[in-house]
Amino acid sequence: MTLLHREDAGGVAHLTMTAPERLNALSDGMLAELQAAFDALKKDRAIRAVILSGAGKAFCAGHDLKEMQAGRQSEDGGASYFNDLFRRCSTMMQTIREMPQPVIAQVHGIATAAGCQLVASCDLAVAAEGTRFGVNGVNIGLFCSTPMVALSRNVPTKQAFEMLVTGEFADATRAREIGLVNRVVPPEALAGETRALAETVASKLGSAVKIGKQAFYKQGEMPLDAAYDYTGAAMVENMLDRDTAEGISAFIEKRAPDWRQ
Repeated sequence: MTLLHREDAGGVAHLTMTAPERLNALSDGMLAELQAAFDALKKDRAIRAVILSGAGKAFCAGHDLKEMQAGRQSEDGGASYFNDLFRRCSTMMQTIREMPQPVIAQVHGIATAAGCQLVASCDLAVAAEGTRFGVNGVNIGLFCSTPMVALSRNVPTKQAFEMLVTGEFADATRAREIGLVNRVVPPEALAGETRALAETVASKLGSAVKIGKQAFYKQGEMPLDAAYDYTGAAMVENMLDRDTAEGISAFIEKRAPDWRQ
């Protein structure tokens, strides 16, 4: 049984997690299917934007706790299983950042623990009013240390730590205020608003967005002078692109660009 559905249209790939009975938990199977889908999309030049959503009443409730408990049954008490699980999950989250296409989370219901990490790992996020976000593993004795990595790169330090140490939920409005999501819309408008954003992204020159996304994340990890050196080189690479030259000419000549990519 497939746990992930992909539908392509107009340069946009829409991935839907389809395990609503488990609140789209990141089970071993779900992690494998997400990893495979992202790996395939990295090589798909026809796709310029990706939407990730969840079927049923929730976006994603995090790791599958029943599977995690079963993993304890190994001879080492679960150490090998847990090491492998968190490695696979971290690899999948990092793949989103490595993709040339922006990935947009379409979020509703709840996004908790690794599900909140998944939202934070996406490049953009649109949430339905009433959605709740949490890294509340601390409530059951498990601090959300790996979700913390993505969360703390989206949200100011004290707000992130408060969420982590209290286990309290943030509603969609609060999530937007602290930078976890870009937009909050009525539930009935969620799919349409997310699609519109994806189509806007997909309408841009793919090679420029690829260069820009890579540079956006890399420069943020550099000292100021190194960031300017790196992004200057990225601008040169972008300017030497045939389609960039065509885009500038089209703007000057007040016509639509004839892009080949």
